[in-house]
Amino acid sequence: MPPRILYLATADARGHLMRAQLLTHALRAAGAQVQVLTTSDEGARFLAGFGIDAPVLSHHYAVQFDAQQNMLRRETDRNVAHYMFRPERMLRDVWRLRAHVRDADLVVNDSFHPALLLMGWLPFWRRKVVHVYGASLRRALETNFKGRMPGAVAKLFGGIVAWQIDRSLARIEHDFAYGEPQHDGHGRHLLATPVAVVDAVDRSDATEHAAAVYLNPHFREPALADGLEQGLADAGLPAHFVGEGYAHRPHWHARDERWIEAAAHSAFIVSAPGMAALSIAAVYRKPILLLLTDQPEQAINAGRAAQLGLTHRVVVWRGDASKFARAVAAAAGLHAQEAAGVAAHGPGRDLGTAAGQAGKSFGAASPLAPLMPQAAAMKSIDPSAAPTGIQSEQAAGSNAAALRSARISSWAGLRK
Repeated sequence: MPPRILYLATADARGHLMRAQLLTHALRAAGAQVQVLTTSDEGARFLAGFGIDAPVLSHHYAVQFDAQQNMLRRETDRNVAHYMFRPERMLRDVWRLRAHVRDADLVVNDSFHPALLLMGWLPFWRRKVVHVYGASLRRALETNFKGRMPGAVAKLFGGIVAWQIDRSLARIEHDFAYGEPQHDGHGRHLLATPVAVVDAVDRSDATEHAAAVYLNPHFREPALADGLEQGLADAGLPAHFVGEGYAHRPHWHARDERWIEAAAHSAFIVSAPGMAALSIAAVYRKPILLLLTDQPEQAINAGRAAQLGLTHRVVVWRGDASKFARAVAAAAGLHAQEAAGVAAHGPGRDLGTAAGQAGKSFGAASPLAPLMPQAAAMKSIDPSAAPTGIQSEQAAGSNAAALRSARISSWAGLRK
């Protein structure tokens, strides 16, 4: 019988859903049966665009943001408390999930849904639960109350959360800066954030697609979009705009299943500093203009991009569209100039070669191999089949090794 996997992807951010569809298609191609669940109707529609049928577990749990993608901490705390302590919410979801868990060989929690955090801690379910999460998300979760509660209480909360996470069968921690796959021997795997590999990039037409813009659905503030559009126009740069929160605006698309391809052909990327966007920028050697708001996980990512030498600039939205437009125009103009230098740069690390090495990540120590009895019968995704015309980033200085190619075979290759 083929391995049966239940994959719960939270819809708080589209990066979780993009990763879910990438891994689902790869795992199904490798012979697994994968059932996907999500947490919102919008998330289900997003996954449907990639051919994934994902029923909604429930609508009760969600991280709360305002229209400028600032995290609303008190509202989020209230939402989580209501979800956890009202019996018709989390306990109902656990009751629904138990039948799925009973029939599954492996249960993937992407990322930190409270119901599966609880089930991954309890003895009769935890041996099936694998948590998939970004390194910065875990840090943000464990330090959620730092500076908002007495230090001892905040530290106790972080310790309890870490203990609960680490009780599960395995943890797959990804980051845009991780290089070679690593395993700590205690169920924790460190992998590069997965990125779809598109056809070989011809950078000669990059000026036709100067900026590839993606803003997640939490961005809904009209003045922010006004400033962004004006700034790019003032810099004389055409752009491909994607954002569900701005789908009603001219020139914007709610979704684009081929946005990564557009980004690979662009001169530079414009996005909030999510893990997926930064990984795409690293893999495809693209400068990235980061739109920073009050989002703890993304603030961590932006800081790490600076430490690692990733070509980027940060523009902070402070509510003034005119100032924002001037800042965008200045940063975008510099990125457009740098893009020409990146295109002329010598060849970097070949994705096909990197995929072959990264494919070892789900070998003998992988939670998707020996942790399921049937995994040995699964076929691997052949890294040699990947396009080889795309070059990954070779960052300057001592950080070069940290920006090796992220590759889906790092996650789905199930043999040595």
